[in-house]
Amino acid sequence: MWITSAGPAAGQDAGLGADVFLRAVQPDEAAAARALDRIAADWNDGHVPMLLDLAGFVSPAVGGRILEFLEARTGERFGADMNRWRRWMWNRPYAAHPEYLELKSRLFSLIDPLMGEFLQPGPPPLIRLDEVQWGGVRVNGIPPLDHPAHVPASEAGYLGGGDVVFGVVVNGEARAYPKRILGWHEMALDEVGGVELTIIYCTLCGTVLPYESEVAGRTLRFGTSGLLYRSNKLFFDHNTASLWSTLTGSPVIGPLAGAEGVALRLRPSVTTTWREWVAVHPDTRVLSLDTGYSRDYAEGAAYRDYFATDALMFEVPETDDRLRNKDEVLVMRIAPASGGGPARPWAIAVDFLDRNRVYAFTAQGRSFLVVTTDGGANRVYETGAVVFEPSGDPETLVDGAGRLWRLEPEALAAVDDPAATLPRVTANRAFWFGWHAQFPETELIYE
Repeated sequence: MWITSAGPAAGQDAGLGADVFLRAVQPDEAAAARALDRIAADWNDGHVPMLLDLAGFVSPAVGGRILEFLEARTGERFGADMNRWRRWMWNRPYAAHPEYLELKSRLFSLIDPLMGEFLQPGPPPLIRLDEVQWGGVRVNGIPPLDHPAHVPASEAGYLGGGDVVFGVVVNGEARAYPKRILGWHEMALDEVGGVELTIIYCTLCGTVLPYESEVAGRTLRFGTSGLLYRSNKLFFDHNTASLWSTLTGSPVIGPLAGAEGVALRLRPSVTTTWREWVAVHPDTRVLSLDTGYSRDYAEGAAYRDYFATDALMFEVPETDDRLRNKDEVLVMRIAPASGGGPARPWAIAVDFLDRNRVYAFTAQGRSFLVVTTDGGANRVYETGAVVFEPSGDPETLVDGAGRLWRLEPEALAAVDDPAATLPRVTANRAFWFGWHAQFPETELIYE
């Protein structure tokens, strides 16, 4: 999507506003040169994001002229390598130009006018605007499933036992979302157990997050913005056109950004095989192939090339080589036992959990137990002072006093007293690079 003309004629702008930057990429080379001279005369680091964004919206020849200007002003020699320019920019202090939001809105409106509505004046954004990128599709260009048809397990003949599903249980009702379907839609608006959910599948960062759609007493309706932040999709609510973070469930840009008490409640989910999910939840329902869309819903068809390598599709500020980019991790944000202070992010390598099927750890003064099944499902329970070890029976554990506990999907229950339970806590899967990009301070357990 290239800009072919820009803004008012030279001389109409009295300050170094967004229009000056737009004139720097117009076809008239003499007028563009005058605009660049003005930018150089008042140069500061806040100009870098403006110019890099523009360089991505113009022809290669005009973009090359902008990048040469940036090389002259910064002393960096990245040429036409936009990924190197962005990573360098993102690792420098952020000083946004006062009209950067306006410029970004105008540029994204060229892709889809609805995108421009996400970037309107309002509360200060809670994330860096220079890290908000276009993901290559228009608003809802990857169409969400809106209360899709589902069938009982006995009618899901299209699924093989080894097919990957994302499982959710709400108020005793089980629902399975096959990866082969959800991968083409990345969002499902659904009702499970009487609760309205927005299930978000960020294929780029490898995470499925079932959020309750009600927040602060109001049920919101969500969609896919087509925009990304650190290779994590930003979704939006139709009610206010605010942009929300996938991994935090909080609004980060728009009218709701920073609003007190506005955050979506996350429900637990598991990633497992269809065979295992049905064995644990024989009464489950699962998405039907009758989605209303024509897609290749074969196992592994969605994002086949992306999942086949460790390469990223979109740059992030930094990666951490303790794990490969797309190694899966079980992730949690854990609040202190005292109830005061912020939640801290934790990640445990799924490969490590496959080798340690019953794994105990402590974080923020709290004790947890992760139990991993043969089908790869990870469930986390908060155990307090109770210490467990395997009993020899895959469906039970034994505590330090010799008491048997049954592994249930939503809790650990004492065999001799089903009323004695230890709760399951919310944990979900993600690709390591995507989680680390959002939470670089994460505590990682991997060996």
